[in-house]
Amino acid sequence: MRVLFAVILSMALLLPLPVLAADQSDLMQKIDNLTKELEALKKQVSEVKKEVKEEKAITADKKPEKSWLELGGDYRFRVDSMRGKTHDYMQYNPGAVYSVPNFPAPGMTMGFHSQGVPGYTAKNETLLTNRFGLNVRANATEDVTVKARLLMYKVWGHETTNPVAGNFFADRAFGAFDGVIGHVPSDNALRVDQAFATWSNIGGAPVWFSVGRRPSTGGVPTNLRQNTEKIGNAGIPGLLVDYAFDGLTFGVAPDIDALPGAYAKLCYGRGFDSGFNTPANTLKDTDFLGLQLVPVDTDNLHAELQWQRGFNIFNVPSDGVNFMGMQLPVQQNMGDIDWFGGVVLGRVPKLGAGELTLFASATMSRTSPNTNTFALPFYQVNGSPFNAAGFGLMYDDDPMTPEIDKKSHNGYAFYLGARYDFNNTGTKIGLEYNHGSQYWIGMLPAADDLWTSKLGTRGDVYEAYIIQELKQKLISKKGKAFFRLGYQYYNFEYTGSNNWVGAPKKISSLNTMDPSGTQLMAPVKTAHDIYFSFDVTF
Repeated sequence: MRVLFAVILSMALLLPLPVLAADQSDLMQKIDNLTKELEALKKQVSEVKKEVKEEKAITADKKPEKSWLELGGDYRFRVDSMRGKTHDYMQYNPGAVYSVPNFPAPGMTMGFHSQGVPGYTAKNETLLTNRFGLNVRANATEDVTVKARLLMYKVWGHETTNPVAGNFFADRAFGAFDGVIGHVPSDNALRVDQAFATWSNIGGAPVWFSVGRRPSTGGVPTNLRQNTEKIGNAGIPGLLVDYAFDGLTFGVAPDIDALPGAYAKLCYGRGFDSGFNTPANTLKDTDFLGLQLVPVDTDNLHAELQWQRGFNIFNVPSDGVNFMGMQLPVQQNMGDIDWFGGVVLGRVPKLGAGELTLFASATMSRTSPNTNTFALPFYQVNGSPFNAAGFGLMYDDDPMTPEIDKKSHNGYAFYLGARYDFNNTGTKIGLEYNHGSQYWIGMLPAADDLWTSKLGTRGDVYEAYIIQELKQKLISKKGKAFFRLGYQYYNFEYTGSNNWVGAPKKISSLNTMDPSGTQLMAPVKTAHDIYFSFDVTF
């Protein structure tokens, strides 16, 4: 306003004095009017600024529109060269009769639905697969989110699980049943692998509730060799569970200075629904209950302890399965299994040219069988009709040795490994080893291993791998691309890895003449897998 007044005054001085005198009154009136208009304009500007400030404050209290939905995913091409060697053994065959004269007493002959099979080599030298995952996260309200993962996984040139099923291991031979669908190559359908809602900060407390198809696969420390981030407080130790459960979780994460990142949760899952209970169907649902304690969860140290129980474990993953041309027995509940174990993972940053990650995991399993068995016609005496032989929860119902039948059995497993990351080059080198005892049984059929879940092996597995990330500018928020080359060597000591039906038998003691060691599946003694993959996440 001062500048405007100065300009007007300067112009006025240029006018002749008579004119100035004559128009002075009118000029002052105009100046006064301009002054009032400027004051009104300043007031309007001030009000507009106040409204803009208030709008920004309101907007700051809300989540940006673009953040309510997040999309991501991954693609993987992989080629595996697989070769395995079976041991000599007796194969169950309902069309064959193997006779043993003078047994069990002189003058008697027993016949068995069994035939001798010399050891052989099984191989698939170029197994090619595609896997595609799509991740969705939606923020519905301030404390409620929904997460989902869609997954497609198939073999090149095939639309079934046959190329990876084989007649070797229960977690692969029965196809892509619930709990492993999307984690074992099958067809090109994009299926729902995860879909769950989580309500956090319940009542303003550090408590959460989550329900749906759970993120119960790829847990710590198995994510290291996959080169993926550790799943948050929804994850499960990889040595105890690798199975896509439908279930729910209650959790609490107290703020304790001495236990940074600590939390605990109670988990429930439905492993199998038995359908309507009728006189013809007395099968019970298979349920799982677990308690997890995480005393510390930081960037450099993570520890988990977990107990879980499986109730009413089933004998086959689906009713009326046709296996090797045989109609298997209907489903039955075989008893319960308890597990207890944990994992410790530590990271040493700034060690030489990069950082070192070490882990150790151990767990124990204990079976509590009932008298139900998986029964098949097996033996006869002197040409009589064939009698059934039963296989229970980790035991054989053998009339010759009833004193050792139907007993609980303890098993154990441990899992060790290390990975060194070179920060400048994006190179990562890892070594892993795991061992399972004779009676070890896990709940691990969804593991990312093509022969069988390596952590469910009754014996030893060695693995080495190298990861090379592409050092390129990121476009997507979670963008990453890398190559991975690895080698797995399995050395099986006992039969039935990843199978809880029947007693494990020492593989080296099997032969082609003793029907007491008859197997439903071919006993692999050693197996190799050389794999190479190209992975992209976005």
